[in-house]
Amino acid sequence: MRILVLGNEQSFSELVQLSSTAQWFKAADFSTFDKDENADAYFNLLDDAGLMKYSNNKKPVFINSVIHTLSENNHTENIIRFNGWKGFMKRDTWELSGKIGDVHDEILNTINKNKISLPDEPGFISPRVIAMIVNEAYFAKQENVSTEDEIDIAMKLGTNYPKGPFEWAKEVGIKNIFTLLKTLSISDKKYTPAALLEFETLQK
Repeated sequence: MRILVLGNEQSFSELVQLSSTAQWFKAADFSTFDKDENADAYFNLLDDAGLMKYSNNKKPVFINSVIHTLSENNHTENIIRFNGWKGFMKRDTWELSGKIGDVHDEILNTINKNKISLPDEPGFISPRVIAMIVNEAYFAKQENVSTEDEIDIAMKLGTNYPKGPFEWAKEVGIKNIFTLLKTLSISDKKYTPAALLEFETLQK
């Protein structure tokens, strides 16, 4: 199976490690990626993959789009959303949105991934949970409850989390966390970002 990938070197390397049987190729830019007709599957790992227009490709395209939905951008049925945030591609099971058919299952089998099919809504499940944990940690820091290091240690020891909330924020990217919370807060105020989280995001 020939798979064409658009992304930086780090994300490309992370995806390539998922399968030794697939033939992996890296696209130089979006124009090359979208016009290519020789691959069996396509992966766009860029942060703004959900906002791009896939006008030429009719084959399966997996896009890293945690925040932006398929419906809001009128993506065609060959487009599948997945959580491509840093660290999540290594998980055995991926959260997906879209019309998943046999051809998509074949691609997932090739890269040794199970799937959870979810509604086409912002945030999936895991990113929402992580974002809320990070947000609560920022509220605690904002109120001088403790330091970042102490909060991370307490969460790992007390809940057996693999990472503390501030470690997660650094890995995923504080801008991704803030943008997801801001988007979700439009319809549900419980996702309103902590003022300190917003301030630190704007400083980046």
